[in-house]
Amino acid sequence: MLILTPPSEGKSIQNTVRKKFSETNFVLEKQVKEILKILIHLDENKIVSTYGTNLEKAKDLHKNNLKVFDNECSMAIERYTGVVFSNLDWKSLDNNAKAYLNKNLRIFSGMFGILKPNDLIPNYKLKMNVLALANFWKIHISNQLNKEDFILDLLPAAHRKAFDLKKNVLKINFLINKDGKFIQSAHAGKVVKGKFIRFLAQHNIQDFEELKKFSFDGYRWNGDFFLKNS
Repeated sequence: MLILTPPSEGKSIQNTVRKKFSETNFVLEKQVKEILKILIHLDENKIVSTYGTNLEKAKDLHKNNLKVFDNECSMAIERYTGVVFSNLDWKSLDNNAKAYLNKNLRIFSGMFGILKPNDLIPNYKLKMNVLALANFWKIHISNQLNKEDFILDLLPAAHRKAFDLKKNVLKINFLINKDGKFIQSAHAGKVVKGKFIRFLAQHNIQDFEELKKFSFDGYRWNGDFFLKNS
């Protein structure tokens, strides 16, 4: 079983491993270099639109991306610091739970494609929904996933475009019932998603029936998704 989750906007700038990305033998290194070839040819207008900020900041982010192979690394699970990852709380897990996540969790990334928690990556910023990156990564990510017998998809729409599998994929959604309407809450949804992944790891969940036992803050499985009544 694999669990698919997006990265986070928030990233630690600390490098906990004194190893450059060029020294890691990353499995998709060739594809990362192809992305850098795309980035290096961007003009100023495209740089601004790619990073979604003002020109000065966009240039700094762009410069950092172009030198990712020369920058030192942290494990991916420690690099990402957003709401999902803070509620997953990697550092507080025991070794068995960490081993479970390294085996079963995969993080999608605009720069690196698909990552295991213990993959070493430098700091970067590059969303999946720019420069047609979802389409760029689709064949490579799909090839890595197509032999799996069961996949839990916790991805947002932009990242779901980065793979193409027709079977054995269960989309996991967390919805709130508000006056009879099912809605998604951005922040609360990320909190419960992090707690859900943590639950899977702590209980060594291996099949669909076991994952339905998860409950948190009023969210419970209703037969199709996890629902909370407001």
